[in-house]
Amino acid sequence: MAAPSDEPRQKSLPEHVDDESGALWEDERGLQQHVVDFLTNKAGDDLKSHKNIGDILESLKEENNVLSEQVLAVSDSVPLKVSAALCAAENAACSLQDLLHREEMMANLLEQHLQGVQPSKDHLGRMLNQIQTIERHMKYLSCLQLIEECSSSIQQCLMTGSVWEAIRAIDSMGAVHAGLKTSGCSSLKAFLQETLSFWHRIIKDRLSGDFEKILAQLHWPNISPTAQSLAPVGNHQELSVQLELLVTQLLALQTTDNLLFHSTSPLLPTQADSSATAVSQSPICLPIQIMLVPFRKRFRYHFCGNRQTSSLSKPEWYLTQVLLWMSNNSTFMEEKIQPILEGAETHLSAREKVASDALRLLYDDALFCHLVEEVLQFEKELRSKLSYPPALPGLLHLLLENTVLQKWLTVEKKMAVEKMDAMLSSEGAWSCQYKEMCDMDELRAPDCAETFMMLLQVITERYRYLTCPSAQLKFLGLQKELLDDFRIRLTQVMKEDSRYPLSARYCAILNAVNYISTILRDWGDNVFFLQLQQAAVSLNDEVLLGGLGQMELGQLAALEGSLFDSLLALLDRLKGDMMGRLLDWTMREFKEKAKPYSQNRWLSFPSQQDQSSMSLSSSACPMMLCLRDRLLSLHQLLGLSLFQLTWQGLAERLDHFLYQDVILANHFSDGGAAQLHFDMSRNLFPLFGQYCKRPENFFKHVKEACIILRLSVGSAILLRNVLEEAEEETDAGDHERPTLMSTLHELGVYCLAPCDVLYVLRLRVSWPGQ
Repeated sequence: MAAPSDEPRQKSLPEHVDDESGALWEDERGLQQHVVDFLTNKAGDDLKSHKNIGDILESLKEENNVLSEQVLAVSDSVPLKVSAALCAAENAACSLQDLLHREEMMANLLEQHLQGVQPSKDHLGRMLNQIQTIERHMKYLSCLQLIEECSSSIQQCLMTGSVWEAIRAIDSMGAVHAGLKTSGCSSLKAFLQETLSFWHRIIKDRLSGDFEKILAQLHWPNISPTAQSLAPVGNHQELSVQLELLVTQLLALQTTDNLLFHSTSPLLPTQADSSATAVSQSPICLPIQIMLVPFRKRFRYHFCGNRQTSSLSKPEWYLTQVLLWMSNNSTFMEEKIQPILEGAETHLSAREKVASDALRLLYDDALFCHLVEEVLQFEKELRSKLSYPPALPGLLHLLLENTVLQKWLTVEKKMAVEKMDAMLSSEGAWSCQYKEMCDMDELRAPDCAETFMMLLQVITERYRYLTCPSAQLKFLGLQKELLDDFRIRLTQVMKEDSRYPLSARYCAILNAVNYISTILRDWGDNVFFLQLQQAAVSLNDEVLLGGLGQMELGQLAALEGSLFDSLLALLDRLKGDMMGRLLDWTMREFKEKAKPYSQNRWLSFPSQQDQSSMSLSSSACPMMLCLRDRLLSLHQLLGLSLFQLTWQGLAERLDHFLYQDVILANHFSDGGAAQLHFDMSRNLFPLFGQYCKRPENFFKHVKEACIILRLSVGSAILLRNVLEEAEEETDAGDHERPTLMSTLHELGVYCLAPCDVLYVLRLRVSWPGQ
């Protein structure tokens, strides 16, 4: 008989069930499946998460209460949907209770199972811990075995003379050392490093001894220039082969040497002669270390201790000696050693640098300055004459240490301020060195300004070759601070002489301001300062860029401005103020001399036909002489560009004064107009003629007014009628006729407006019927 199955459950509904009941039954099955899916998503497949079911039930109850309240509120409008929702909620609650019961049963079964397998789990954990401990012991023993094997191999290779095999074995030991870098086995690491150091020292001593013997036969080191003529012994080819072999073997030992150098263990190799292993912060390759030993001995003998050559005030002695040694041995290094280094595919240079301790001189400004000068000179000769690679460090990095750099900046500022005080208080501070040779110096810079800018240029040359942009920017900030200090001092001195701006010192101060502005504009276009500008923007230097807005920073980044713009603005303002004072003083003096001229009776001058010859008005002589003297004086005292601005500004003011206070304030007869024209064209304008070709173009108002006043009577009447008609049309709202302007242009009048021309015409008194 077949076993019962659930197949009838999969069949369709009985025929006596109506369509409505079938639909409800299908909805109930779908709702149950939805509830199951909901609980699976919320609780998950982990049977241990049954505790979350209570929270889910509470959440559903709250939602059910909310829905019940909403149903009561809208039960009148949607009764069918509310009934369906209530039914679905009851079914869901029943399903939830069933699931909670099943979950509780499964949780109990799982708890019983875990309790049953706990002993097995604990036993398995103990076995795994034992296995891991055994594995660590085996690795520890394997390391010891490898160390012993490498030691035995190195010992055997050294006995048989197989140096290359010994180097490979010590490299293997070094690889183990690197692999144990993060290990906590301190005793094993100490033992390995001690063993590695022991064999490394033995191999290095053997190779070093052989290498020193070969070098001695090749006449290394070459201490004096006369020794360059010494030739090596007859077996030159054999010595070259041995030299290459030993250098290559020492380079192969370099990896282990670097590993021991960077190690922090106290068990580093030591030798009686510390110079043989002395290395800088960046270790030198072994062949070069050995070749430097005789130089280090000589250097220490002559320039250390209590000898007279070991003087802090004479750093040039040992720096010059080092350069001499490098020069004498550069040929040997380049011809013998450098090809071997390149053949071994190393990126090392065959030249070595010398170090100096500047900390001992931090409290002696004079000695410190001398040391900086000598180090900079040494670096310059090292890079230029001996072609020392720019990528390798020299002595400048010692000056970039924070303490030394701050001392350098402090000393630079102190020395600069002292020199500034001395140069401003000297007798020849405001005299020009080239005052007798005007063509050589168009700026006429006084001695103090020229010396000050030379001082800044020297500072620039000192820090120009520093390899650190941030350090260079500190010096640039110092230069800007000194420039601003010098500007303030110039302003203070200027105020003392402002009561008489035509004095020689006042003009010298004006020349100094103009000279400094010119130099700073040139610096703003200099490649070096443009590079510093980009560095300041990229580093966001607060000292140089503090207070600048986003627009100014953008202009600096685009090289549309310079780091000296703020200083230039202050200097230009000072220059403008000083020139204004100078012109005001000159004009006051001129106006005082011009009072008789402006009060002339221009109506009573005889006509030109009644005079045998024209001559300068007697009342104009004082003002013309005053103007001539002032122009000559300013031409001698001011620089060329400043004088051009001065005489042009003076001409503009004179033009305005003569037009307003002489011409417009009087009436003119034909003779008076002719005399005015003669005074201006034959006397005033020529005073400016030696500074430009057409000086009358700078007196447009006066020149055009003279043209109008000297028109013939007929032309003047016609022009007056035309201008009056144009004035009436303008008052009526019509525009000026284009022919009017063309008429004025034909007469040579371009500056005066038609109304001004009409006003000048009415100043004439020689009209028909008058």
